[in-house]
Formats: sequence, structure tokens, C-alpha cells
Amino acid sequence: MTRRLIYNAFTHVTPNHHSHGYWRHPDGQGQLDYKRLQPWLDLARTVERGRFDTVFLADVVGVYDKFRGNGDTSIRTAMQFPSLDPASLVSALGAVTEHLGFAVTSSVIQDHPFDFARKLSTLDHLTDGRVAWNIVTSYLDNAARNFGHAALEEHDERYRWAEEYVDVVYKLWEASWEDDALVTDATRGVFAEPARVHKIHHRGARYSVEGPHLSEPSPQRTPLLFQAGGSEAGRRFAARHAEATFIAARTPESAAHHVADLRARTRALGRRDNELKIIVPLAPVIGSTEAEAHARRRELKEWLSVDALQSFYSGGLGVDLSNIDPGQPLSELLQNNHVRGNVRAFIEAAPDRTVTFADLLKETVSGRFAGTPEQIADEVQRYADAGVDGFNVVPVTTRGWWTEFVDQVVPELQKRGLMQTEYAPGTLRNKISGRGPLLPDHHPARQLRDEVRQLSRDKRRAQQV
Repeated sequence: MTRRLIYNAFTHVTPNHHSHGYWRHPDGQGQLDYKRLQPWLDLARTVERGRFDTVFLADVVGVYDKFRGNGDTSIRTAMQFPSLDPASLVSALGAVTEHLGFAVTSSVIQDHPFDFARKLSTLDHLTDGRVAWNIVTSYLDNAARNFGHAALEEHDERYRWAEEYVDVVYKLWEASWEDDALVTDATRGVFAEPARVHKIHHRGARYSVEGPHLSEPSPQRTPLLFQAGGSEAGRRFAARHAEATFIAARTPESAAHHVADLRARTRALGRRDNELKIIVPLAPVIGSTEAEAHARRRELKEWLSVDALQSFYSGGLGVDLSNIDPGQPLSELLQNNHVRGNVRAFIEAAPDRTVTFADLLKETVSGRFAGTPEQIADEVQRYADAGVDGFNVVPVTTRGWWTEFVDQVVPELQKRGLMQTEYAPGTLRNKISGRGPLLPDHHPARQLRDEVRQLSRDKRRAQQV
């Protein structure tokens, strides 16, 4: 393998992730077991057998309620609802695996950073350093209202919020405990040296956190950092903080454009190109022949719920799509000057085979590509040639789909050197980057150490006078 590609098993603790409505299919009934532990244990074992890098646990903390002005459609169609807490799974999945990583999605609006830092440190300890954090700022108004806000704050303000949030958790993870603070000296009766465990004394626009961090340093200190955001503010944030970021490219050509932009941003901040991994979705319908794959894709599309998809995209685009007839031809919609800009951009990005708005809605993440294992490997190669570093692999039908992917597609990818055949040793960060368990010293998280520790020492001395 000439370049290490990343594969995340992208999933959500809900009856329906991206194939909206497929839970109604007789073969989709397994999705209703999302609330039982055993299917998740089976998934983790399966994808570790396939040498995946992580189980990537997506999440939302609100109901999609933009469509028709309420959340009724989302609730009725099980469109990412109900949704259980993803972090609660990690300990159990870590206990039945040895190398597989676990990426936890958590929004800055949902947990106080002090408590969140302790939660992630705990999981990193319990998994021997196999935890990642997917940093999100949320896009659902209902999510904001669930945590006491009248509505979501303005887009760029949410990223300013995220900047302070990561500042707090970085101080806790990286600065609070010195490397030699933990001594466990039974003779002296000293477990940790107080002078080497620091309060962080954070005072900011949103948070006031004294510290110290309640957890001793975990194997990675800061978990591996994932992020998704295609806006200007999101890309700036990714270039500064993320170790992997997701782009919504539909073709290798568009992916290459995103890759070039993000690489330039990271270099401008003094980071190496390979410090930011760029990841795209991969959600293929698999067939032993091309005809079988396309027949299965057609069946999948027939079972998708247009109502659920309208609710999903209304939430994502921030626009109520109920005034658009799903049967209306896209050509007519593009001639309508009243179609809003972000919806117009959505329509203009439609694949050639879409004719109506309903066709476009059904070109969701799941099932965008159909083919044999060899054709899927060809598609992976095209994205790799465009500079992409990895894939969020999305199941298109039931959880049994993972076995199909691992048994049929993974061997072809491995044969071509497009997927690892063995895990590297160590933490998740080392497995992916090969540079050890910790962030590089020039990362913003590591650069806070001296400042925080000196402030702590000064305050300690002042109290002793």
C-alpha cells in the first residue's frame, strides 16, 4: 500500500441513519435492534476483522423539525429518531476488540467542557488509547433549544464558541497534569505530586473553569480529533485543529478541489500536509455482478421515504422544503427565481440521472454508487488518486451489510494495497499517523502547556506568601 487509507465504519445509534425509510423493508427490520447491545458488539468484531480503523458514531441531539414547521415527519418516519447516546457504547465495544478505534460525536452545545474532558479521558483509558472525538457545532434549532438556548447562534459564532470549547479541553487534557506528576510512591504515600498537577484557571466569554483535570493523562492525552465543516469558518477550524476532516465531495474531481484548498490552509499554519487526513463518504450497493448491484440499488431507492428525505434535507439546508412538489422536474425548479440560494445550489449539484426533485432527494449518501467489489475498488482508487486519505463507509441496508462489505469488498481492496491487512501497534493516533500517541508539539493543544502551568505556579506561590 503506497499510502495509508483510513476506513471508518460510519453509523448512528438510531433505527435509521442515511437510508431513510429502509427500516420498513423486511430485510431492514434488523435496524430496529439499535437499542440492543449484541448487534453493536457483532458490528465491532466484524469491522475489526476487516481491519477498519474505527467505528465512527454519528449523533444528533435534536429532532429535525424544519420540514412543515415541526418534527412530526422525523418522528413518524424514524428519521434519525429515536437516537441513543453513542459514548455509552464505547466501553463495551472496546472490551471485545483489540485494535479498533471509536470516534464519538459530541457537539459543543451539549456537554460542559469540564465534564466532557473527563468522559473522553475515561474512555481513552478504558480502551488503551483508541478514542477519537468528532467535533461538531450542531445545525438543528431543536438541539439548541434542548440545552436552554432560544435558537442556534449564527454560524460563525458557533465556531467561535467551538474555539473556546477546545481551548478549555486542551488545557485540561494537555496542561493540567505534567508527564511526571503521577508517581504512585507507596513508601512516601504520594500518589501524585501536587505541584505538578495544575489548575487551568480558564476565564473566557462562555466558560470559567478552575481545574485541575480530574483524570490522570490518558494514553493519547487529547483523543484523535475529527471534524466536519465545509463552510469558510469550518475549513479554518479544520486546518487549525483537526487531524481528520470530512468533505461532501460527490466526485473525485470535486474532491481534488477540496483537498487542494485544505492542504494550502494547513501549510499556511505551519502544519504538514499529512497531518490533516481528508475523508469522503463511501456507501456502495454491492453485487456479485454489475446487473445485480444495480437491481439492488433500484430496490433500495423504491423503499426510501421521500417524506423522511424532505425532513432530512430541510434540517441540513435550514429551509422548509415542503413547498416544493417532489414530482416537480429539476429543470422547472431552476427556472423559478424564488428558489433560495442554498436549495438552488443543492439542485445544481444533482447527478445527471436525476429528473425530479424526489429523484434528487433519493440521491442521498446511501447507495450513491453500485457495483461489484472490483468496481468499488476502482472507485476507491479514483478518490485516492485525487488525494483523499480515507472513507466514511456507510451501510446502505441493514447491519448485516458490514459482513457483506468485509467478506466481499475488503479482500479486493487489500489485494490492491488500498486497505491495511494488519494493524499498527499502539494508540489510535499512532495507528493512523505513525507518529506516536500524542499530538505534535506545534498543535494548538500542546502549545498551551507552558502558559497554563506557569499561571498555575504563579497563583500557587501567591497563595503561599
